[in-house]
Amino acid sequence: MTSESSSTPPELDHLEIKSGLLDQRSEILGRLSEMKKPPERGSAIGFGKRIGDGTSEAVSRITEVALANDLEVTVARIERALEKIDQGSYGICDVCDQPIAPGRLKVSPASSLCIECARRQV
Repeated sequence: MTSESSSTPPELDHLEIKSGLLDQRSEILGRLSEMKKPPERGSAIGFGKRIGDGTSEAVSRITEVALANDLEVTVARIERALEKIDQGSYGICDVCDQPIAPGRLKVSPASSLCIECARRQV
């Protein structure tokens, strides 16, 4: 029975990772484009006679703005990861220059910080 050493992480397939990141970025940019479209004429939030008539629409819009901000942060992280792939530094922490755990990159391919440095930034 042949067993691989658990201390040697499997080589990361940068082309596959890059392709996945490009797909993810494209999907997010499409969502952002839809979210940022101006409202159609006549579809402005209206406030009726009763308190709260426009509240759900206003809350929905506030939520969409927050989501759009989060998506823009995600796009920036993806673009940094793509930049690192092109530079040959993918998988190396931006702060401490130590390797990022392959498991972390598998779960979150756009990670540019190791676990310890990411914890310090929170």
